[in-house]
Amino acid sequence: MIPDEKTITTIPTSPALPSHESATPVGVAAIHKALQTMPLSPGVYRMLGRKGEVLYVGKALALKKRVTSYTQVHRLPERLRRMVSETAYMEIVTTHTEAEALLLEANYIKRMQPRYNILLRDDKSYPWIILTDRHEFPQIAKHRGKPVKGASYWGPFASAWSVNQTLNLLQKAFLLRSCTDSVLQSRTRPCLLHQIHRCSAPCVDLISQEDYGALVQQARDFLSGKNPRMHEELVRQMEEAAGALQFERAAAIRDRIRGLSAMQQDASVINPTTMSDADIVAIWQIAGQSCIEVFFIRGGRNNGNRAFFPSHARDEGAADVLAAFLAQFYDDKPPPGQILVNHAISDNELLGRALELRRGKRVEIIHPQRGEKRAVLEHAELNAREALERKLAESAGQARLLRGVADLFGLANPPGRIETYDNSHIMGSHAYGVMVVAGPEGFEKRAYRKFAIKGPVTPGDDFGMMREVLERRFSRALRDREEGIRPDDWPDILLIDGGAGQYSAVRAVLDELGVTDVTLVGIAKGIDRDAGREWFHTATRPPFQLPPRDPVLYYLQRLRDEAHRFAITTHRAGRSKTLVKSELDDIPGVGPARKRALLNRFGSARGVRQAGLGELESAPGISRDTARTIYGFFHPDWTGE
Repeated sequence: MIPDEKTITTIPTSPALPSHESATPVGVAAIHKALQTMPLSPGVYRMLGRKGEVLYVGKALALKKRVTSYTQVHRLPERLRRMVSETAYMEIVTTHTEAEALLLEANYIKRMQPRYNILLRDDKSYPWIILTDRHEFPQIAKHRGKPVKGASYWGPFASAWSVNQTLNLLQKAFLLRSCTDSVLQSRTRPCLLHQIHRCSAPCVDLISQEDYGALVQQARDFLSGKNPRMHEELVRQMEEAAGALQFERAAAIRDRIRGLSAMQQDASVINPTTMSDADIVAIWQIAGQSCIEVFFIRGGRNNGNRAFFPSHARDEGAADVLAAFLAQFYDDKPPPGQILVNHAISDNELLGRALELRRGKRVEIIHPQRGEKRAVLEHAELNAREALERKLAESAGQARLLRGVADLFGLANPPGRIETYDNSHIMGSHAYGVMVVAGPEGFEKRAYRKFAIKGPVTPGDDFGMMREVLERRFSRALRDREEGIRPDDWPDILLIDGGAGQYSAVRAVLDELGVTDVTLVGIAKGIDRDAGREWFHTATRPPFQLPPRDPVLYYLQRLRDEAHRFAITTHRAGRSKTLVKSELDDIPGVGPARKRALLNRFGSARGVRQAGLGELESAPGISRDTARTIYGFFHPDWTGE
């Protein structure tokens, strides 16, 4: 767990007002000022710029000694020299131990994303297998997000595909239900999963609670790796059933054996017999970039693998990147008992103690030199190298495309950020605008934005929607620019789906906002609406077309189509939420249970609206006061008499 935070501020934590900026010490002077009141205890320090933005987060056994090293600028690498020159403020948090400081540092880095730290860009949650405990017929299912009480968890799994595959095989092998409790209670006959031998149908009492409990225990043992002889036991049961002429039971056990065998074969890509619960972590570096491949081993089975591409300076060594990755990777998930790494980590013991605090049990970080563990690490290394080579090849192709875009639109350098905008609505309803972002690494989905249009929209008034989107997009960035700061998310090219009319309208909005240093491009299909014959509109040349097979044309089409896809998806999601919303949701005191009781009694929200007061009072689960509240909601002129 993250230690309690006790913040000790050595100089003001909030940025100074612009009128006081001239008096604010910057660089080494700011660090010297912070050192005047800095303790020698363990903790975490944060270096901040003039606007309060976090530049760097570090941890130390003795804060004052560690921070003092930043005043000796001639001994620092170029990257840290730049960081020191931008530092205007410092904040510290003291902790009891250095291990707690390491955990807190990793949490801060992951939350604040300071640009001078090694960053793990991992915005996805990991799926788990969940088995409910507080039910006579426990449910097995996939779960993401926060843990819930009354359930057991196995995982994590590398992807939704890997957990779905495992769930399918578990259903074949152990016949556990995957339906929700409400579905279980409402069924009157077995579902399709029972017909295809993936469920034992406890919903209609085709299996006793005792026999179902035995299946649950077998599943628990298998997932925990506690019953390696389960296959032999099932074979024995099948032979006994066949010998007793119970052929249906023998066939059912045979199907379970097939499911179990398929699961064991699926886990044999990496099948370390000497490990039960471990993560295999291998890093590979090429041209100053890193790829880290992680294999999840749980219960002796392979739960899949994922490749990560942390962001860091080109001169960072593999061991340092790996150590920073592990601290951030396990910030929101429990580490296993063993972590195998392909590079020795200098603070191996400290990192192990920190992860033990996270897990509550011993954690070993092992750098094996020979044997089976070394073999599986070499396999992970190979995957990391191949993934990084693929990414570099894709990046090289992306770089060529961006150079082509720069040449096409007269930019001095390849664009680092291209923003594409689109709108979606139906006759002015459920109106949304979207922004899609692309750059040297391809589509940057973390930077996508949705804009629910707040102002009144006239059907077909795309200009009005675009004005609102651009004003909201650039308002904060423009305030920063007025104070002399160029935002990190300032675009080089702004691409819109439209012809001369849309281009002129957007150009007018940008000029009105004061956005003059962004290249605006309009892309229109033209009169024939033929993809491949698009017309481009810019400020520097008359409308023009590109050759039909030009790679830059394909790239710009992809940007336009991605924005269109994202706009349609956003619009449909918003419209679906409205469609499933009921009038009953707005009645005070009516929650899901009472809403369900009302719908079961009256059939629809319309039936509830037309019901009399006496009918409402007689509905199951509806008290007299609640009935009067519901009746008054639909009859505003009713006085309550």
